Amino acid sequence: MGYQEKKSSALLQETLAAAGFAVKAGVAEIPTAFVASWGQGKPVIGILGEFDSLPGLSQDAVPERKPVVAGAPGHGCGHNLLGAGGALAAVSIKDYLAAHHLPGTVRYYGTPAEEGGSGKVYMVRAGLFADVDAVLHWHPGDSNTVTTGDGMLAVITAKFEFHGLASHAAAAPEKGRSALDGLMIMSTAVEYLREHVPSATRIHYIVTKGGAAPNIVPDDAELFLYARHPSMTVLNGIWERILKCAKGAATATETTVDVRIVSSDSNIINNAPLSERMYRNFTEIGGLTYTPAEQAFAEKLFPLLPAGTTARLGSERTVRPLEREREEGGGASTDVGDVSWTVPTMGITAATWVPGTPAHSWYATATSGMAIGQDGMVLASKVLAVTAEDLFTDPALVAAAKADFAQRMEGVKYESKIPANQKPPLDYRNSSR
Repeated sequence: MGYQEKKSSALLQETLAAAGFAVKAGVAEIPTAFVASWGQGKPVIGILGEFDSLPGLSQDAVPERKPVVAGAPGHGCGHNLLGAGGALAAVSIKDYLAAHHLPGTVRYYGTPAEEGGSGKVYMVRAGLFADVDAVLHWHPGDSNTVTTGDGMLAVITAKFEFHGLASHAAAAPEKGRSALDGLMIMSTAVEYLREHVPSATRIHYIVTKGGAAPNIVPDDAELFLYARHPSMTVLNGIWERILKCAKGAATATETTVDVRIVSSDSNIINNAPLSERMYRNFTEIGGLTYTPAEQAFAEKLFPLLPAGTTARLGSERTVRPLEREREEGGGASTDVGDVSWTVPTMGITAATWVPGTPAHSWYATATSGMAIGQDGMVLASKVLAVTAEDLFTDPALVAAAKADFAQRMEGVKYESKIPANQKPPLDYRNSSR
């Protein structure tokens, strides 16, 4: 899982080094983060790779629920494919540059802890993208799409820890100050806040600590909250109101509250020239055609998918029309957004999952571990490699991407919500703090 991906990071580093890349490991104070480079001079084109898994999604590569190890992590977001596919693209680009004696640098970024750990934010902060001309990326999915930013939301996550006074809940309740009461009043205030925020806002939370026993007034309680919106600028304002809910709850219950930012990812900034070129390449390459064995797997899994999907088997063979600009996204968040605020960035999703498969599910883990996922990964690698080829051979495309980026960022300042002095939370997956 996030920041613990020692085996995956090491394997990717060894593979890229064997292909001739110079590897710098442990960058940005993250043991599993690395940068692998080949070539010299301009342009510098970056390829992103992720490799963290998700808790509780262990699953065999079969079309029925069958954990490999019950309760263990699994690749329910397909990052096993994402990291390997990015590496395949990087090596392919290197081979192309070498064969044609072309100048330029291809750089693979091994980026840990995308799932709630904001690994790329710390890599951006360390200046690792400062000299990059463009960045390409991809993500597993249930369709073939150029991701212009639609569906990606800015996010801020934090743990709100309330502190009170313990006492006997029956014999001396007046002496206690319940941290749990503070937590519950905050959560109630957040519920009322939902009516007064933009409709695209998402707020969700869990209680990670609620007390030791019913007959002890809790002196410690913790709420873990995510807030999202398509615009980081708007989200910053919403976040200030959430902080007021916490402070008001603490005042009302005579407790105190500590707020610790866990992660924060910006929304993705679109880039029209890159999206147009990537879409052209994707449609020329085409979608995915199942083998008979893959078709049989898909037909067994599809009826088990959650009700309500509008996807249909066969849609994996096509590439969705390009949505050039879209103001309001759907639901997910990614630290790719922070890279896109720093350098022209563009990506795709490839149909590595059976159509209709939700991310972060055992259905996704199952398909990510078998041939459908692997063939979709190769498809994504082709699109990344061909688009990178265009960037290396067409200076006008690089210039257009930079001009579009400059126009979109005019008057806008990138600033992460993660405090500037905060170190990467290397233990965020195995600690309540």
